[in-house]
Amino acid sequence: MNKAELVGAISGKTDLSKKDIASVIDAIQESITDVLVKGGKVSLVGFGTFQVSNRKARTGMNPRTRKTIRIPARTVPKFVAGKVLKEKVR
Repeated sequence: MNKAELVGAISGKTDLSKKDIASVIDAIQESITDVLVKGGKVSLVGFGTFQVSNRKARTGMNPRTRKTIRIPARTVPKFVAGKVLKEKVR
């Protein structure tokens, strides 16, 4: 499902316009991104938690040349599904 399909699905379940729903989705994305950039986390009880994870530096291999390469440490966004979501997906 892409964003347009999500907007359409939500529009079918509510009496809001597609334009309003798209604006809300954009605001949610922006708000979650702002919190993660600051190193925080966003918890939506039952759905899941968006947080920042730190990956350590490691050694990898270039599959084409088979040479070892150094992969630097980095910070990445992470989503951990909540209990209710996990149970529904089973």
